[in-house]
Amino acid sequence: MNAIANLESSQKKTKLPSINVGDTVKIHQRITEGKKSRVQIFEGLVIRYRKTNSLQAFITVRKIASGVGVEKSWFVHNPTIEKIQVVKRSKVRRAFLSYMRDRRGKSARLAEMGFDRDKANESDHRTKQQLELEEQEKISKEVEKDADTDAQDDVMNQPDTQSTESEAKKEVKAAKSEDPSSADDDEPTTAPEQEKVNASGNDEQQLAAEEAQEGVDKKK
Repeated sequence: MNAIANLESSQKKTKLPSINVGDTVKIHQRITEGKKSRVQIFEGLVIRYRKTNSLQAFITVRKIASGVGVEKSWFVHNPTIEKIQVVKRSKVRRAFLSYMRDRRGKSARLAEMGFDRDKANESDHRTKQQLELEEQEKISKEVEKDADTDAQDDVMNQPDTQSTESEAKKEVKAAKSEDPSSADDDEPTTAPEQEKVNASGNDEQQLAAEEAQEGVDKKK
């Protein structure tokens, strides 16, 4: 029974207007014909209203059209019923105004009574299921909006970065302009010829042999 009750509560409209037998109401019903749809309004006298607090709440409305009595009945929780408006309230003593079917003209008039129209028409025709879906959509939109805002903040807060390679080239260029010798460690421009030879990779043992040979030549 709990499962059935939960299913019924999810299909019921959140809040219906305050409808009483004897009220003159306007029923706004969505009519779909192929790919087109329109809202049809039926205005008449409520002659019966049954099972008011359940999903099977049933209303019967009667009106006179071109001298002919016309009655229509609806389940008020029907999804095609978009809105119900209470236009006029009359004072009656019965729960089923079957006697109105035999009355015409002045005899069909009922004594009107004052009522708070705004309060009587307070309603919300969305079901519990529709409200939950709307709440989920609202939450998802807020999450997406917050994510976009955070992403924009991250982009705005990122420090300006430059290539370290370009900075290194600038430093090397500045060092060369200040001290050309410090930029070429392999072959200093101000070093003596002997240091240049050593720096270029000549064998030190060969140099020592040449010096020894010069000393022998001098003794001779």
